Amino acid sequence: MAKIAATTDKPKRPRKAKENIVARNAKYELLGDDTVTSWDGRTLFRIRAVAAILSFGIQSGDLGGYIEAEKCLQVSGDAWVYGNAQVYGDAWVYGNAWVYGNGLIFWASKVGTENGTLTVYNAKDNTLLVTRGCFIGTPEQFLAASAKKHDARTQHEYKLLIEVATSRIEAAR
Repeated sequence: MAKIAATTDKPKRPRKAKENIVARNAKYELLGDDTVTSWDGRTLFRIRAVAAILSFGIQSGDLGGYIEAEKCLQVSGDAWVYGNAQVYGDAWVYGNAWVYGNGLIFWASKVGTENGTLTVYNAKDNTLLVTRGCFIGTPEQFLAASAKKHDARTQHEYKLLIEVATSRIEAAR
């Protein structure tokens, strides 16, 4: 699970002469002198854009949220982590996705008949969305689709995972 506690402002911080850059790619850099610690003891690094992401209004130099490592935020595409949002563990922001706001992203890996990842998160309008493979929709839509495709055991596992995710996310609101 990745806790998200974010603002949507886009602060900029000028480079310091001897700034500690942990990693840098074509899209962003990880700042070694701006870190937080996740609930489970992981060090998360603030990101700073090194290239503009025009679709989101991000300019080179804009600060983003915190990630554990480059594996958590795709370099290609327009994916971005805003404010103080935190992404770590097996979580991965990719494509045109953006993470912001308050709440949780809940994910469970190696689930279902294809051993995929189930993700439950707050949408922009504060409703819950579920993704699994190519599916995206509400928990109710996901469970209805699962009932048409999967056996009773798999359906039950998905139902339990969504109940846990919903409980955790609602507790964080």
